[in-house]
Amino acid sequence: MTHSDGIVKPKTKRSKRFLESRAPKLIENIKNAMIMRGGNTSQTVTQALKDVYALKKPGAVLYKKKNIVRPFEDSTALEFFSKKSDCSLFLFGSHNKKRPNNLIFGRMFDFHVLDMFELGIEKFVSLKDIKREKCPEGTKPMLVFAGELFDTDNEHKRLRNVLTDFFCGPKITAVRLAGLEHVLHFTALDGKIYMRSYKVLLKKSGCRTPRIELEEMGPSFDFVLRRTHMSSDDLYRTAHKQPKGLKPKKKKNISHDAFGTRLGRLHMQKQNLDKLQTRKMKGLKKRRRAVTTETTSPKKARTDE
Repeated sequence: MTHSDGIVKPKTKRSKRFLESRAPKLIENIKNAMIMRGGNTSQTVTQALKDVYALKKPGAVLYKKKNIVRPFEDSTALEFFSKKSDCSLFLFGSHNKKRPNNLIFGRMFDFHVLDMFELGIEKFVSLKDIKREKCPEGTKPMLVFAGELFDTDNEHKRLRNVLTDFFCGPKITAVRLAGLEHVLHFTALDGKIYMRSYKVLLKKSGCRTPRIELEEMGPSFDFVLRRTHMSSDDLYRTAHKQPKGLKPKKKKNISHDAFGTRLGRLHMQKQNLDKLQTRKMKGLKKRRRAVTTETTSPKKARTDE
């Protein structure tokens, strides 16, 4: 039920739980991604969407029907599907003569498009083409970005941020060595972006630390960057703004150095060092023989004369 002020009030407990799950929170839910294809797609794009969905599961929704959407011309349909499925990330695949084998990675803020990057597939190796053991579903990958463009170029910086949001998975508090079994490697070189997926193998090394080997398991992409849509700096800062409840409270007189060591400062009154009680040591005491020699030595000197 919607009132004149725009507030939706639930009628049943089920609808109340649903609205509470969609309401803003201090700690947001895991970012889900919707994966959909346009009105015209190729076999390469269709298989690429399925492979990315396999890497992203269970935090993704795959739309099997075709959707006539042009994100760079009109993004209202994407925003509608985003609100319907409660997804803040999206991957859209399309194919035409002008832009063949096209993938668009993007993300939403308040169910409106924030960033979009159009990547053209020049070379693609599917998961099913590499006959090797795969990682289990829901494995959190380790992300590696190589190339100077990811540190110097603004578009590549923002693209790295979008890809990190898309593939990073849920936040964790502890890491198990055996759980580090998937690596996604992105390389920016000569105007292209290479995406590789590896399975981590822990081999015996004769000591406690295992020997690590990387085995390619797919999918493998060679991308070329096409069109981009980046939000303004003000909107980008607003999207990254943290609520006051998440900001750590600053404690007085406590700081951390560059290595993360916790340092504390104590304020004390001025101490009178004249009345300071030091430790009594036998070595600092004057002996009786030393006192007698000091008193008798001048008299002896006089008698000798």
